[in-house]
Amino acid sequence: MEAFSFAQIPIDRSRPLQPQLHSALLSRINEGLLPAGTRLPSSRRLADELGVSRNTVLIVIDQLKAEGYLESRPGSGVAVKSELPAGKVARVQWQSQEHLPPLSRVGQQWSNYEAISHEQCLPFTVGVPDLKAFPDATWLRLQRRHQERMPLRGFQEDQGYQPLRESLTHYLKTSRGVICDADQIIITQGAQQALALCALVLLDEEDTVMLEEPGYRGARDAFKSRNAHFYAVGLGDNGIDVTALPQSPPGRLLYTTPTHQYPLGGILPAADRLRLLDWAARHRLWVIEDDYDSEFHFHAKPIAALQGMAEQTPVLYMGSFSKTLYPALRLGYLVVPKPLVPTLVAAKRALGGETPLLTQAVVADFIAEGHFIRHLRRMRQLYQCKWDHLRALVEDQLKGLATPVARSAGMHLALMIDCQSDVELASEFRGAGFGSTPLSWYYASGKGRSGLVLGFANTSEAEREEGISVLRDLIPRC
Repeated sequence: MEAFSFAQIPIDRSRPLQPQLHSALLSRINEGLLPAGTRLPSSRRLADELGVSRNTVLIVIDQLKAEGYLESRPGSGVAVKSELPAGKVARVQWQSQEHLPPLSRVGQQWSNYEAISHEQCLPFTVGVPDLKAFPDATWLRLQRRHQERMPLRGFQEDQGYQPLRESLTHYLKTSRGVICDADQIIITQGAQQALALCALVLLDEEDTVMLEEPGYRGARDAFKSRNAHFYAVGLGDNGIDVTALPQSPPGRLLYTTPTHQYPLGGILPAADRLRLLDWAARHRLWVIEDDYDSEFHFHAKPIAALQGMAEQTPVLYMGSFSKTLYPALRLGYLVVPKPLVPTLVAAKRALGGETPLLTQAVVADFIAEGHFIRHLRRMRQLYQCKWDHLRALVEDQLKGLATPVARSAGMHLALMIDCQSDVELASEFRGAGFGSTPLSWYYASGKGRSGLVLGFANTSEAEREEGISVLRDLIPRC
């Protein structure tokens, strides 16, 4: 050991010390510079030689003991073990990302993509329901009923918990006019997984997807996993403009939100829905119908789902419980034509496997026992009051500064605002303690209106008043 000096180990102070010391000692053991039986200096002396804290040395020594390279010997300290672990080699410290293998084309695209992450739920954050109004006592009672059931701790069906699929079948038939049975429903881990599954199964690399403009950015994110191109379809007065649907479609898939266009609102009339279905059947195209908040129409019952307006439509109907219950459930569903079920279930099995069973069992009972319908009824009334209040505030305090796209449905309100950068406006609004989403983010072409989308469901009356007052001061400076 006298021939080896621990002071020779290079230490880079700009990088974490523990992994450097661990790698250095490990490589010297494997290279024979510290042969079996070699006794290490005391931790105090070793720390002095290396110029690091004794605690750093002790942590690394304990780690190497746990990995089978060092051992404590009574009366003689710590030494290299006489029998080293088989097949172990020194760890390599990568210096920078340029030494790593290259990414795929899709990976490179994601590296340069400005993804939108979920952040703290603030007043006006889009897509968040009124969490304080959730029936916690009922939910916890149902959860206690199921949490000790042993079958729910294992595996059952990748397609989804049968009682939940049966409860959903009844609910979707009666409330949305969906034509299906339980075998056509696939339970997913939120709406985003449903979109990702559709992208994987329905699209080839670099296929073209037709989207509403503006439209849901989460759908674009999912389709980017297939390196897809986008064809923007403009909006009419009531959602997607069916007269603008291409007569020579460039792709094989259309994504649409006919019951409440996202984010500008609008309900596609029944006649236009039938024209859309006829167009899709004529050109042999798939249609993804996102029915994301059809439950919250305030003045009239929404038109029946596109999927249920004819038999054997090429429609994949999707929804989730993020807005009707709460986002952290991460629970969604797809209703698909029967021939697609085995393929989509196989894809789900490969991508993420089974959705948590306990959550599914609780939601199944929540629906079957009538709690879901009662909760939706209360939330519909509550959100209508909030929507009326917010619209009145905007029309009173932001007159001449912002134009509301006032549709009597949903959990958000879009504001058209003439400003140089709605992204900067949203950032300043966040700095004042309020969430929002820039309207420009919803345009796939990058050429669209500026403004903000405000989620009002998670706001109190005082928060709405303060938020609009803050906007009144921010907008003239944007």
